[in-house]
Amino acid sequence: MPYASFPLAGLILISFALISLALPTAAGACPAWTPAQARSEMLALQQHIERWDDSYHREGLSPVADELYDQSRARLEQWQGCFPEIVVEPGNPLRTARGTVPHPIAHTGVAKLADASAVQRWLAGREEVWVQPKVDGVAVTLIYRQGRFQQAISRGDGLQGQDWTGPARLIDAIPKRLPEPRDLLLQGELYWRQDRHIQARAGSQNARGQIAGLLARNALEMRQASQVGLFVWDWPQGPDTLPERLAGLEALGFPLSGEYSQRVNTLAEVRQWREHWYRSALPFASDGIVLRQSRRPEAQRWQARAPYWIAAWKYPHAQALALVRKVDFRVGRTGRITPVLELEPVRLDDRQVRRVSLGSLARWQELDIRPGDQVAIGLAGLTIPRLDRVVVRASRRAPVQAPDAGAFHALSCWQPVPGCKSQFLARLAWLSGKSGLDLPHVGPGTWNTLLDAKLINGLVDWLTLDPAELANIAGLGERSTARLLNSLRSARQQPFHRWLKALGLPPTGNAGLEHGWEALAARTTEQWQTESAIGPERAAQLSAFFRDPQVLALREKLRAAGIEGF
Repeated sequence: MPYASFPLAGLILISFALISLALPTAAGACPAWTPAQARSEMLALQQHIERWDDSYHREGLSPVADELYDQSRARLEQWQGCFPEIVVEPGNPLRTARGTVPHPIAHTGVAKLADASAVQRWLAGREEVWVQPKVDGVAVTLIYRQGRFQQAISRGDGLQGQDWTGPARLIDAIPKRLPEPRDLLLQGELYWRQDRHIQARAGSQNARGQIAGLLARNALEMRQASQVGLFVWDWPQGPDTLPERLAGLEALGFPLSGEYSQRVNTLAEVRQWREHWYRSALPFASDGIVLRQSRRPEAQRWQARAPYWIAAWKYPHAQALALVRKVDFRVGRTGRITPVLELEPVRLDDRQVRRVSLGSLARWQELDIRPGDQVAIGLAGLTIPRLDRVVVRASRRAPVQAPDAGAFHALSCWQPVPGCKSQFLARLAWLSGKSGLDLPHVGPGTWNTLLDAKLINGLVDWLTLDPAELANIAGLGERSTARLLNSLRSARQQPFHRWLKALGLPPTGNAGLEHGWEALAARTTEQWQTESAIGPERAAQLSAFFRDPQVLALREKLRAAGIEGF
């Protein structure tokens, strides 16, 4: 559809206000930049967008997903609003798309509606509105003379496109002869056929990119042509009303349009069909729905811009473009370093995402992500934020100091000394968690509060806390104090093996832990290795644990506190 093919085209003709409404994930507070930095960042983003435009329209390649492209253009517009004294024109996305073959009837664009409220406003005062899936393919003009297929023209810039007649003749979905000898001009979408495609689950899978590349490079082969379908979304010179046009198209051999067109009167009905097509199996990828009035102006008045009689409401973003504010490095209980990107908040499928983990220090080092970079964020399993890719790098590379990986390991950071707070807190969280002592009402927030109050400086200092010490913590009332102390004191009744696990004892396989500290500490590495499920590396870890000076100091504190087994 004009609204689904070449999505880069429609945006240039839509006002900044509309773009800002449609793309909330790209909006945010104005950056705290100097004019020189603002100019540098805006020019860098503009150059990326121009390269994407050229790659898509000239070579048929999609370097970024459409929604990331849309959000990038919206962000450039937003920055322009933040720094009006710096003029950086977004540029015409179709400057390399214009072909040599004129369209007898212009291809229009489509206005994008941001949300249900915008849809409600669009519906107000309109009659005979229909809804269709926003098929994710490439737009084309099809021309028939006396019932015979004559020409196919790519959308191009809406006024002139490329001659696609050659590859179009290979596509069975395009009838080569009509049931009657008549002249006919149609506008529609060539799409990559899918087998029961569910958009909510699978996304678009670059369906448009596949077909756009093949047609743009005139590389379509017979076996590929059989994978191409056709969805006719308009008959510019057809009957006055959409029901008449749909019936006429079906009689002429184009039935798909009628199958996926539904009359709607209310926002509730629009929502229903949008949700239905988003989660139902379809033969094509789709990235939203299109609303269209049944009646529209005569075709000769159409222009290559978004008209008033068509609007799109896209599906939730599968990816959001996020600006990196900061790179944090969190050290876990075992010394593993996990980089976490702090993001300018973005909304993704009804979730607000503020941070995303990179998983490992090696991945951060490979990607070299810095503050100011723009990254694509998706959802793993529809719930967990994940980094998909770096989209645009900041023009000025801010320095980032990563922790020394060699300084952290399973036996480091038993006190919150400088550089150790993250791992120390992770040790405490493990100790009170379900894998450790399972202390009720005690979690990372509790430990952070006690640590900030300087009430603990070691892993088991909390064993001796009393009400007087806790009374100095702001916001901790008498009842909360009593509940916390009861929870902490319950740890004294926990068995020896749970205490060992809470301290961070490496996994022991099937080895028994009931004989007390002395017996376990006396074991050699070789003796540990005789146990089932304990190999040489794990045996060495267990031996090192029982000989570490910091662990031995903890053992003495627990023995003095009368904890069983120590």
